Amino acid sequence: MTSRSTALVSGQLLSVQTGQVRPLMVGGRKLVSAIGKTTASGPIAVGVLGLAGDEQADLSVHGGLSKAVYALPSEHLAWWQAQRQIRGATLFEETLAPGYLGENLSLQGLLEQDLFIGDRLDFGGVVLRITQPREPCGKFNAVMGYALAAKDMVQSGRCGFYLAVEQTGFLQAGATCQVLAGSRSTCMTEALRHKAWKHLR
Repeated sequence: MTSRSTALVSGQLLSVQTGQVRPLMVGGRKLVSAIGKTTASGPIAVGVLGLAGDEQADLSVHGGLSKAVYALPSEHLAWWQAQRQIRGATLFEETLAPGYLGENLSLQGLLEQDLFIGDRLDFGGVVLRITQPREPCGKFNAVMGYALAAKDMVQSGRCGFYLAVEQTGFLQAGATCQVLAGSRSTCMTEALRHKAWKHLR
């Protein structure tokens, strides 16, 4: 494992969210999704497949060893709230709470442009490795309330990132983490453009 002496920056875990699969209407079709997650209280067990009590509806695009946990910089919520108003999503007036975009971890101080595939988030008892950016889908558009939400995610780079669990344990709001450098060859925003832009043109 990477040495703590290579720590780049630190961040804080503001909250932890889990969710269960629920019905979701997308384009007039009734689908299922666990995108809307709620804040958990107390320590949450983190296993190799993610957080205890968390579910994913479509394991082809969410979950598994390489996408066990989804983290989002909490700084993005205000921007997404503003985008909904700009795009005229007037039917959705609620404030975007942590977990609304499907994030398991709401982080502070760790933005996509500063993070690279292979970097590790060391929480002391738990170590998570960044594997890839989140790619938006039609379910994301439905939850956000406007058709260009997925495109906005790609263009803005406000996507968050998936994490593999390298060291299991427990996570709790208020924990701090150190970013330990990986190869530092591909940053999150660059990876997102390469992976998702071809699908959104």
